[in-house]
Amino acid sequence: MAVETMPPPRRHAAYTFFDRFPYWLLAAVLLGLLLLWYIINDADYTVIFKAVSRGVATTIWVTLVAFGGALVVGLIVGLMRLSKNRVVYEVATFYVEIIRGVPMLVLLYYIAFVGAPQLVLGINWIGDQASGMGMTGLGEALNRFTVRDLGFAARSVLALIIAYSAFLSEIFRAGIESIARGQTEAAMSLGMNRRQALRFIVLPQAIRRVLPPLGNDFIAMLKDSSLVSVLGVQDITQMGKVYAASTFKFFETYNVVAFLYLIMTIALTLFVRWLEKRMPQNT
Repeated sequence: MAVETMPPPRRHAAYTFFDRFPYWLLAAVLLGLLLLWYIINDADYTVIFKAVSRGVATTIWVTLVAFGGALVVGLIVGLMRLSKNRVVYEVATFYVEIIRGVPMLVLLYYIAFVGAPQLVLGINWIGDQASGMGMTGLGEALNRFTVRDLGFAARSVLALIIAYSAFLSEIFRAGIESIARGQTEAAMSLGMNRRQALRFIVLPQAIRRVLPPLGNDFIAMLKDSSLVSVLGVQDITQMGKVYAASTFKFFETYNVVAFLYLIMTIALTLFVRWLEKRMPQNT
C-alpha cells in the first residue's frame, strides 16, 4: 500500500525575503550612516575628514597602477609555470615560492631600500653601455638617474607588483588548467598552432573564470596599499597617522580612516559578488 507523502509547506514570500536578507550589510550601512552624520555635523570629524580624504587619490592611484602591473607580470609568470621547458618552469616556480614566502611588509622594505638602489645601479650600467656604443645622450641621461629620482611611491608600487604578481600567477595558472585539454586539441586540429589556441581559445575562457578571484585580490591590494604609509607615501593611512599624531585625536581620526576604507572595500565586495552571479558557470 503506497503511502502518500505530503508536500513540504510553502514558505511565505516575506519569510523567504527576511531569511535571506543580508543583515550584515544593513548593520554596515547603519554604522556608515552614523559616521557620515558625525562627519557632517561634528566640527572635529569634518576637519579630520577633509584632512584624511586628501590621501584617497593616492590610495586609488597606487592600487590601480600596482594591480595593473601585477596582472601583466602575473600572467607572464603563470604562463611560464605551464611551460614544458624545465628551465622556464623552475625559474617561475622559484619566483612564486620565494615571493609568497616573504611577508608583505618585509618585501616592501626590501624593495624600497635594497632593490631600488640595485635597480638604479643597473640603469646606470645600461647608461655606460649606451655611451660606449655611441649613444651619448641616452647614456648621460641614464647615468644621471639616482636613487632619489625613484620616489617612495614608485618603490611602493614596484613592491606591490612583485608581491601580488606571485599570487595572481597561481590564479591564472589554475584558470588555464581548468579549461579542458580537448579544446586545445580541437583548435590544433583546425589548423591553429599551440600559441594561437592559447590566445584565441583557452585564455578568453580562463580569464572569464578567474575574474571573481581577481576581484577579490584587487580588494586585498586596496587594503594592503595602506602599508605604503610606512614609507611616508601620503595615502589615507599616512594622512590619518600624521593628523592623529599632531592632534592626539586618535579615536576620531581612525574612525574616519576606517570609514573611507570600508566604503571602498564594501562597494567592491558587492560588485564582485554581483559579477560572480552574472558569470556563466560553464564556459
